[in-house]
Amino acid sequence: MPLAKLVRSIRERINVRIYNSKGRVTAILRFFRVLVALGMGGMLIYVHGFPQTFIDLPSYQFWIRAALMFFVLSFLVRWFFDFEPSKYLKANAFEAGILTVILLDALLRFLLGKPLIGFLLTDVGPSELAHWRFAISQLLLLLIIFVELGRLSHRLGRLKINPSHLFISSFILLIVFGTVFLMLPNMTTIAGSMPFMDALFTSVSASCVTGLVVVDTATYFTWKGQMVILILIQLGGLNIISFASFFGAFLKGGIGLKHNLMIRDVMSFDTLSDSRSLVKRIFLFTLLIEAAGAVYIFMTWDSSVHFSSIGSRVFHSVFHSVSAFNNAGFSTFTNGLFEAGVRNSYVMHFGIAGLIFFGGIGVTVLNDLFSPERLRMRMQTPWRRLETSTRLSLYTSLILLVVGAIGFAAIESFNAAQYSDGGFLKMNWFEQTITSIFQSMSTRTAGFNSVDISLLSVPTLLMFMVLMFIGASSGGTGGGIKTSTFAVVFLSALATIRGKKYVQIYRRTISNELINKASSIFLFSVSVIFVGVFALTILEPDISFVQLLFEQISAVATVGLSTGITDDLSFGGRIVIILSMFIGRVGVLTVAVAVSRRVDTNNYKYREAHVMLG
Repeated sequence: MPLAKLVRSIRERINVRIYNSKGRVTAILRFFRVLVALGMGGMLIYVHGFPQTFIDLPSYQFWIRAALMFFVLSFLVRWFFDFEPSKYLKANAFEAGILTVILLDALLRFLLGKPLIGFLLTDVGPSELAHWRFAISQLLLLLIIFVELGRLSHRLGRLKINPSHLFISSFILLIVFGTVFLMLPNMTTIAGSMPFMDALFTSVSASCVTGLVVVDTATYFTWKGQMVILILIQLGGLNIISFASFFGAFLKGGIGLKHNLMIRDVMSFDTLSDSRSLVKRIFLFTLLIEAAGAVYIFMTWDSSVHFSSIGSRVFHSVFHSVSAFNNAGFSTFTNGLFEAGVRNSYVMHFGIAGLIFFGGIGVTVLNDLFSPERLRMRMQTPWRRLETSTRLSLYTSLILLVVGAIGFAAIESFNAAQYSDGGFLKMNWFEQTITSIFQSMSTRTAGFNSVDISLLSVPTLLMFMVLMFIGASSGGTGGGIKTSTFAVVFLSALATIRGKKYVQIYRRTISNELINKASSIFLFSVSVIFVGVFALTILEPDISFVQLLFEQISAVATVGLSTGITDDLSFGGRIVIILSMFIGRVGVLTVAVAVSRRVDTNNYKYREAHVMLG
């Protein structure tokens, strides 16, 4: 009998024997996996979030290793009880890879008395080797916990909830967890816990990738607190729904039809196939660009910037790369990129500007530009052009970049305050050009500042407000009303002035539905800004109107630039900014849809009426 046929025969007999017990065994294992994941997650939070009192390190290490071996055994049992073991391994390749590393490490330590990391790091001493193994064990445990949480994403499709409600709820949940984590004692350099309002403000700012701060990120937080902020930026920038969906699709090899429809609605994909493939490509593009950006930043730090170790330099590089790509504007320096030694790193500014551009342009645009299928298609059929939305986003972004850079350079050339130390007029023409381009790019989306915002003239601040209001491209990590929305509203107004019946671009006609949606976003955004600044003028009578308007637009557009008044805001003023950042991140139209009542039917119309306009 051939070997393959013999194996199939044996497996069929095993399947018959385990058929009646499979459901019961897998249910018991599922219960204990969730229980162990929650217990170890709580232990990780306690050990890293609180001063250690009664949990000694050897005991903590024992429980981590025990939990890791439990997950290994659980996977082996589930693999054995699956009716098609080979397909199970293929569908759970990521989890199998993690658990293989854990099992190999345990075997090497048992047989040879040396962990797996010991064969890779041959030049380190025993104590440092133990430290590395302990750190990697915690990382592997954290990945397994994420795997278990990712399995829950398949239940999203079963939820009877409106996509807009789900989207808003996911950000509220992320903000709540971020606030709790930031209030842990070990997250800050101060004694005790971070005040609730400060933690809430920081969590909202990081989750909504804004960058407004009420405390100094560089000195107020420990590296653990900065790591929490980094995770909030990454989850908030990617969208927590797509994050959960990625794990669901990655671990199970696919996601259900209802789940696909929900992702399409939440992330504004065009077709059902987009929601199946682009979720993975979001992460592929993100990881590749952020990794390349971190390496570039690591190599271009100015020699005057001192780091305590190589690890510290790596962390600062990764932090700024993630913050730039997600258009968050957070920095581990007190003065941001205006910090001494950093403000003159123009080569590094170029890399950060590239990260801002790729993050703000949107995943659908990146997919159209760089996906292998699209590149192959354009090579085979050179007459095929980029999608209309891609061309509109690119051209609008480039026009705004050029106009903003020229406007900034021209206006600030007549600003006497720029003759101060580090001012714009103290730079040579090359430095002024790079600074103008960088500030124009950053102002629309990211919120990094390579100049002192408090020295800018009022005309420059007004121009920055317009750039912030327009913001990034649709599907990008930046805020604002989006470049496509601005372009559609502008083209619609232009067509009306010229007496054209249809709005057309690139030999395509823009539908009335899109025009109405763009107009609604524009109107709602202006309304939120007006209501917010109106409230701020009442709550903050001692702060000038221009500064309050700048702060409000920066919050709604999730940019993060400030004239320096954020930490001076009262309790009421901070609440206004918190709500503005949240509404700006989830989208004014999403909030409007979530709070409004949908009509039962629209299959009727009354006779047309004439209304005087203008």
